[in-house]
Amino acid sequence: MKKYGGFIPGIRAGKPTEDYLAYVLSRLTAPGALYLGIISLIPSVAILLFNADQNFPFGGTSLLIMVGVGLDTVKQIESQLHQRHYEGFLK
Repeated sequence: MKKYGGFIPGIRAGKPTEDYLAYVLSRLTAPGALYLGIISLIPSVAILLFNADQNFPFGGTSLLIMVGVGLDTVKQIESQLHQRHYEGFLK
């Protein structure tokens, strides 16, 4: 951050910044991992609950990939529209 002149408002440079970033990272990692775990288990739970065919085409990993690609595509479209001063895509 120092190399690029970045800073966090209200946090002193050096060790306090390092501690703050470690705190924020620890607060984001656990809930994010739990969320991804739940999302990846949804297809398996749905198969068990609804007695669906075992040849269900979407597993947890493919569901995560599809959602990730969809979100990335929307972000890219929003970025292109913003560059051209258009109104938002998903308003």
